[in-house]
Amino acid sequence: MKESYEFIAIFDYEDDGINIYFPDIEEAISCAKDTKEALKNAKEVLELTLYNREEDKIKIPEPTPLEKIKCKENEKTVAISVWMPLVRNEMEEQSVKKTLTIPCWLNKLAEEQNINFSKLLQSALKEYLKIKRVL
Repeated sequence: MKESYEFIAIFDYEDDGINIYFPDIEEAISCAKDTKEALKNAKEVLELTLYNREEDKIKIPEPTPLEKIKCKENEKTVAISVWMPLVRNEMEEQSVKKTLTIPCWLNKLAEEQNINFSKLLQSALKEYLKIKRVL
């Protein structure tokens, strides 16, 4: 896995906003109301798409050189760079909501003691899995 990538995005300026696509990464598409938002959205969609490709072991192509990308009159090319160690870390640190069931009497006792259920479950899982460090 590479640490960084740079792909060319096409910003397609229409009357109602900007459509964003990447010629080399067909599933990476987005839209925005203005250029500032388009830059943010392009980076975000590229990060998520590349992360998903890595996770699913889908080949990430070599970027097409800028001079080989042809634009229409209402389009502009924009180079979008991503630093994957930050993306991977952010994705792996996301919290996941879990639903669990415990007896009512146990719930009442825990609530009386102001137990933080999430923190306790995390601690118990780390202990059970013999994790000595924070992931």
